[in-house]
Amino acid sequence: MPENSTTDAVRMPDESSLSRRVVVSPGMCSGGSLVFGRIGDWTWEAVAAACRTNVHAARTADGQPAYLSFYYYRVRGGKTIHPHGLTFGDELRVSSRVFQFGSQSVLTLHRLAPADLGLADTPLDPAEVYDDPHPDCMYAENFNRWIARSRPDSNRSLARTSPPDFAFADLPRLPNQYSPRTLVGRAREAEGFCAPAPPGFAVAGPEHTFEYTLDVTRDINGAGLVYFASYFSIFDTALLRLWRSFGRTDEQFLRRRVIDQKVGYFGNADPGAVFTITVRNWRNATRPETEIADMALRDATTGRLLAVTAIEIEAGKAPSA
Repeated sequence: MPENSTTDAVRMPDESSLSRRVVVSPGMCSGGSLVFGRIGDWTWEAVAAACRTNVHAARTADGQPAYLSFYYYRVRGGKTIHPHGLTFGDELRVSSRVFQFGSQSVLTLHRLAPADLGLADTPLDPAEVYDDPHPDCMYAENFNRWIARSRPDSNRSLARTSPPDFAFADLPRLPNQYSPRTLVGRAREAEGFCAPAPPGFAVAGPEHTFEYTLDVTRDINGAGLVYFASYFSIFDTALLRLWRSFGRTDEQFLRRRVIDQKVGYFGNADPGAVFTITVRNWRNATRPETEIADMALRDATTGRLLAVTAIEIEAGKAPSA
């Protein structure tokens, strides 16, 4: 690959996997959600290749558009590669693997490694992702469900469905001990991932509530749905407001290191929606620089729960005078 190329060079180590070399471009690195959007694109591409389905133009049996929606998204940062630590020209080796999760769902794992780390270009092993992650790598887990609109003029009634050509039977199965179904179901019921309380953490300060008006110039995708990566931005907007209330600077926010972030997606919204975001901040008793922001996003009018997240962060230090 030429040194100045930003085009992904893709190969398939097996029928369920994609491997690519990536040069980080301006469109995939920032202090916000760009990298999460790019990983989501890789998920769609991996599913399209592994399931032999036109994910970008999928249709239900009756000809209605079908969308491979995000139900659960987890990312874990490493010492070298972490969500907000990428910059122009960084070279990565990205390994992706797709697993079957029933007739209407699919799960995809990704590893983002420094290109010079020298890891074997073989199908990604779930045991590495969940039990023995490489300390320099970033890992992402995407649990996706096929959906379609129940009414053409609304994003509120989304039905589970799948396109008839969705070929999943030959995909490998994810070992049961790694399934996120129970974790996400519990988070939906508890309206957050921090129930029970995270070991070693205690609530730091009172609960905060922020309001956010859906931004149709940024938050709506080409299908007219709230873009999955916008949820990251919306939660980060609330986190930034919380940090400012602590007297922290924007520079500290940009230097934050995401250790682990989980997002559960439980609903969508129509243009004009207003959200309320409740935030609880947890602090590690022995490592006070490590915090968890536990958030729930609801429709302000109906109270309907739309998404939850837990972001474990190493807070950036204040700049020297």
